[in-house]
Amino acid sequence: MQTDEHFMQLAIKEAMKAYEQDEVPVGAVLVMNGQVIARAHNQVELLNDCTAHAEILALTGAFQYLGSKYLPDATLYVTVEPCLMCSGALYWSKIGSIVFGAYDEKNGYRKSTGGRSPFHPKTQLRGGVLEEACSELMKSFFKQKRT
Repeated sequence: MQTDEHFMQLAIKEAMKAYEQDEVPVGAVLVMNGQVIARAHNQVELLNDCTAHAEILALTGAFQYLGSKYLPDATLYVTVEPCLMCSGALYWSKIGSIVFGAYDEKNGYRKSTGGRSPFHPKTQLRGGVLEEACSELMKSFFKQKRT
């Protein structure tokens, strides 16, 4: 059965790819009708582009795959709470739902919005899915950076 946890596991696999490439380990998977239509991980360092977040890259892949700029029937699974930049892109995509793993107190959208949702009014939001696994990946990455 394809659950939120199943798709978050796929996003974690994407985040692991980022980790292995010395990128901040964030992974994203875009799903529509139970099918993965796009997947991505952070590529900020590789592309030397501060906008190359997993969410943005996954959105671009989905837009190209579908030939559409809107995703009202899609769900984004991302390992970390989206930042304000990604939230803006998700708003404009009119995405149906967003499921994220770890909360991000420093850079997540809630810090910049005072907790208000910056997403499209019809977008459904769920946080904390496989939170411990997603959070541990980030903690491990930054601990490694400090040593």
